[in-house]
Amino acid sequence: MRSKLTALLNNPKQKVNMPKIQAILTLLQNAANSGKAIEMAAYMKNQFDFLGIPTPLRRKLCKPLFKDETSQVPDWDFVEDCWDNPYREMQYVGMDYLNVVSKQLTPQDLPHIELLITRKSWWDTIDALDKVIGGIFLNFPEIRPLLIRWSQHDNIWLRRVATDCQLSLKQKTDKALLSEVIQNNFGQSEFFINKAIGWALREYGKTNPDWVKNFVQQYKEKMAPLSIREALKRL
Repeated sequence: MRSKLTALLNNPKQKVNMPKIQAILTLLQNAANSGKAIEMAAYMKNQFDFLGIPTPLRRKLCKPLFKDETSQVPDWDFVEDCWDNPYREMQYVGMDYLNVVSKQLTPQDLPHIELLITRKSWWDTIDALDKVIGGIFLNFPEIRPLLIRWSQHDNIWLRRVATDCQLSLKQKTDKALLSEVIQNNFGQSEFFINKAIGWALREYGKTNPDWVKNFVQQYKEKMAPLSIREALKRL
C-alpha cells in the first residue's frame, strides 16, 4: 500500500482520490515537538508513540488536504494506512478524515469501523468513533441490532461504543436502545464500561433528566456505584 501511495503522489498525471498520507506525515513530522510527545505518551499510559502535535495544530495542518474529500466515497485504504502508522497522531488523522466524509458513511462501512474499534484500542480513539457510529445510526436506524450485538460482545471497546454512540443525539436519542445496551452491561467490573454507562446517562440527562432519574432509580441495585455517580453528577 505504501509503495502504491508513493507512486501516485509522485505522478502528477494521475488523479489521487485520497488525502495524501505521505504529505500529511511529512507535515506532522516537521511540526513534531519531542517534549510534547513525551507528555502525550505519558497521558496515554505510554501505550503509543507520539510526535507531540496538539489537536488544533494537527487539524490546521491537515485541513487543506481534506478540502476536496467531503463528497467522496470513503477511502478505507487511507484510513487503514493511518491505523497502521506507529504515530498516534496518524490514528487521529484517520478519525479527522472520517468526520470529513461522515455524510457519506453507510452501514456498508461498519465492518471497517469495527476493525478500527478493535485495533490499537484506547479511550481516545474509541470516544471519537462513538460520534462516527452515532451519525450512521441517526441516518440508518436499521443498524440497531448490530449495536445490541456489540453491547454483548466480549470486546469491551465494542461494548463501550454501543453504550456511548448516542452521546450527541440529544432529543433524537433512541431511549429503548439506550436502556437495552446499558442493561446488557450491568454486572461489569470493567472501569471503561461502567464509566461509559454513567457518561451516556449523564449526557442524555441534559435533554431528559426525568427519564435518567427514573432509570437510575429503577436499576440502582444492578448498577455500579461509578455509573450511578456519573449519571447523577449534573442532576
